[in-house]
Amino acid sequence: MTEHPSTHPLYAEVVINRPLVRRPLTRETPPTQEETYAEHALLRTFTYLVPETLRGQITPGQLVEVPFRDDTLQGVVIALHDTPPPEVSVRPITALLDPALALSEVQLQLARWLSLHYLAPLSECVWLFLPPGIRRASQQVAEAVPDKTLPPDIDARAAALYLYLQRHGATPTADLDTSALKLLVDIGAVRLSHRLAPPRVTAHLDRTVELIATPEEAMSALQHLGRPSKQADVLLHLATLDDPLPMLENVLRAVGCGGEVIRELATRGYVRLTPARTLVATHLTGEALQAALEQLDRAPAQRAALAFLAEHPGPHDIRTLNISSSVLSALKEKGYIQRWEEPATITLALDPEGVLDAVIELRHTTTMAAVIDLLAREGGRVWAGWVYVQTGAKLETLRRLAAAGLVALDEERRWRDPLADRYFVLEQPPHLTPEQEAAWRAISTPEAAGRTFLLHGVTGSGKTEVYLRAIASTLEQGKGAIVLVPEIALAAQTIQRVAARFPGQVAVWHSDLSLGTRFDTWQRVREGHLPVVVGARSALFAPLRNLGLIVIDEEHEPAYKAERTPRYHARDVALQLGRLTGATVVLGSATPDVVTYRRAERGELQLITLPRRVLAHRDQLSVRERAATESPSRNTPEWRTLPLPQVHIVSLSEELKAGNRSILSRMLQQAIQQTLNARQQVILFLNRRGTATFVLCRDCGYVARCARCRTPLTYHEGQAMLICHHCNRRQANPTRCPQCRSQRIRYFGIGTERVETTVREMFPQARVLRWDADTARLRGSHEAFLKDFVSGRADVLVGTQMIAKGLDLPRVTLVGVISADIALYLPDFRAAERTFQLLMQVAGRAGRSPLGGQVIIQTYHPELPLIQAAARHDYHLFYKEELRTRRQANYPPFKRLARLIYVGSGAERAQHEAERMAQQVRLHIARTGTPGVEIIGPAPCFYERLGGDYRWHILIRADRPEEVLRPITLPIGWRVDIDPVDLL
Repeated sequence: MTEHPSTHPLYAEVVINRPLVRRPLTRETPPTQEETYAEHALLRTFTYLVPETLRGQITPGQLVEVPFRDDTLQGVVIALHDTPPPEVSVRPITALLDPALALSEVQLQLARWLSLHYLAPLSECVWLFLPPGIRRASQQVAEAVPDKTLPPDIDARAAALYLYLQRHGATPTADLDTSALKLLVDIGAVRLSHRLAPPRVTAHLDRTVELIATPEEAMSALQHLGRPSKQADVLLHLATLDDPLPMLENVLRAVGCGGEVIRELATRGYVRLTPARTLVATHLTGEALQAALEQLDRAPAQRAALAFLAEHPGPHDIRTLNISSSVLSALKEKGYIQRWEEPATITLALDPEGVLDAVIELRHTTTMAAVIDLLAREGGRVWAGWVYVQTGAKLETLRRLAAAGLVALDEERRWRDPLADRYFVLEQPPHLTPEQEAAWRAISTPEAAGRTFLLHGVTGSGKTEVYLRAIASTLEQGKGAIVLVPEIALAAQTIQRVAARFPGQVAVWHSDLSLGTRFDTWQRVREGHLPVVVGARSALFAPLRNLGLIVIDEEHEPAYKAERTPRYHARDVALQLGRLTGATVVLGSATPDVVTYRRAERGELQLITLPRRVLAHRDQLSVRERAATESPSRNTPEWRTLPLPQVHIVSLSEELKAGNRSILSRMLQQAIQQTLNARQQVILFLNRRGTATFVLCRDCGYVARCARCRTPLTYHEGQAMLICHHCNRRQANPTRCPQCRSQRIRYFGIGTERVETTVREMFPQARVLRWDADTARLRGSHEAFLKDFVSGRADVLVGTQMIAKGLDLPRVTLVGVISADIALYLPDFRAAERTFQLLMQVAGRAGRSPLGGQVIIQTYHPELPLIQAAARHDYHLFYKEELRTRRQANYPPFKRLARLIYVGSGAERAQHEAERMAQQVRLHIARTGTPGVEIIGPAPCFYERLGGDYRWHILIRADRPEEVLRPITLPIGWRVDIDPVDLL
């Protein structure tokens, strides 16, 4: 970072985490507070003073906390400069939130490009690059004013709330009693302010524990830990005494306990007690004894007692003698015996190890001892969770051991990794076909840096292997790679292959992962731990260091277009990112987008073709043969190619004439039965998009179209009208076909559930699996469905678009397309292209093994060029016809499109707003004199009402529609979509 002299103020341009109403900024309408002028309102930023304490720490791309009006917001620093904005007073940045979460200069440049190209606020574009869950909303908090005396008659709830706030400090007001809070605020006992809410996700830290004392030292220390215990104190005191027979009185005094403690120890068998005794003995012997006995002749009891004591040397406990106390007293007075008192004594009944065990038990430190034992056996740092499970300990147990200096507690970052429990067999690169080798060489040469390639290969031609080789070359150069797939459903197989080739280097990136997993993945990628990112379109914003390669598989897929602001297309963003970083961009597809292929024809992209389908390379040939036929060949070549599956076209009109009203044609029924008999698998594909919308004659195939737009008219049941969703042309729903006069003309549509039901009824022995958006809603369900089908737990897979793309299913030998017409007649100029792409893609799922395969396409229009092209697997035939049609209508690639969409309540209001905006756009074009711009509409959208809101749209056709619309203010309710992928 460039150092700025401390004598000059330093200012930061910040985008804030709050939606702003889009409006133009001019010199005539000065900004308010922190707001500054920008190149355009889209790039609106707010200027803040960098405080002296943060100078040298803040750089562009970092997260900061800033004041905004009477609120506190999160922001991202876009730029630093020395010049204050004119006529604006600025406030200082409050705090630097996380120095580590900084965006790079390339990411900031790409965010600016996104904003200006897709007409989206810069703030929304910037947040695309930050880790999920890091955005922090502002929240209002309440704090008790200290030393405030509350009125004596104040409401009890308010008094309780005040005490609560005194104890707990600043508390979000959303958690508090509203009426009590208002009362406290009104009397000045509570003040309100704003602060940032905690982030929704943070690093996952695992607590660890390590033994830092020797096991002997630790066990010895345990004798003094745990609960207070006088019994334990007695045992420890006895263990330290040199006196083998200590007096009980001294022990009680030293420990400070009563006799009940000693009795309990004796009961447990831990000590032995000798009670207090009165002892007697005689010291007389020989002549002295004899003289004494003679003196006692007249006192026979005394004489007998002395004789006994002399014969049995003592001392004796008087309680054990059968001698009266008077006799003993008399003998003592005459000096013949001694009598003295012996105090009670106590001795240990345990060896040293037994004392330790007993003290641990008495102090309730058994669990601590188990922890010490486990840590001693494990050695080093041990996960606290494992300690809890093995010993029954709790965190408090570990904290007490740490306080005693026996263990060290620490925290270790544990990455939430979706691949952590996955096992990948390291895959060695196979020998390439000549076409694959040429493709790889072209992509991986130094001259390829910063260039874009279109890899056009038929389904099963080995495009993925070319990607893998290109990734390997990129990693060898110390650079990173991004691989995009259009659907989460496709990620599983792609991840499997990439992770097997590059173990420990692959990041998974898509919305089906938990927030915490995505947060950790973002950081691991940024720190350089994972140089390969595989995922959906948002993976483009991964913070890869030194990006060298971007691969977009199935580049034609509409899923690469974002549905929310900013409505970017991953393909175009990838091209711009490649320009900014010098990375090579590879667009792969068996059916490239017409616009992309046109660019390749014009030399804007380099075209590479893979015309042959590769069954497998040597290392996989025997595996595939065994899986398919259970009899692999002996001589395995380096690779084996195979023809594309044969495609049969069935006319549904002819089926109706033959009396077959089932959704399955006779040919498809027969093929399903044969496939099931051969214990092979079937895919039945249905493009559910656009169900029950267009009107079709079942006899001649006539479809009602708009005379102006040449797109199919949409049937609206409530109005019984046919409506053009581009120009709003309307006409009555015909009762007879205008072409053949048949009365069998009506809306057309079918659903996956009906297909599933039909298959179960016709083939009760078949195991049927339905895979569509309704059945695959839960996290991980895509991978589960794929696993079930690949493992052979289902015979027939019924599904929608997601089963048509990129899946490698070697046991599938039959693919049936229920109706090729459903998506064909949507009111969208791309309908033909989408239909052709889907037919080609789904056909590519068949015949990917030595078993071969076939495809059956059911249609009411077998004569259409796109149907014939799909049957021949002929992309170029379709491309030429589609290009001719689009040139006539001036659709992309000959002109670009932008779409303005109004969403609001009330049908009349929606129409009025759409008409008003269309007029505003026309006036703007007329005023600026922009040539070559065409306004189409307004008209109701195909999906005219969604979620209770009405939708109208306007189309702008121009060479650079974003430049046409950039100066126009879009009020609330309007959305802009540059280069839309559909017009529905």
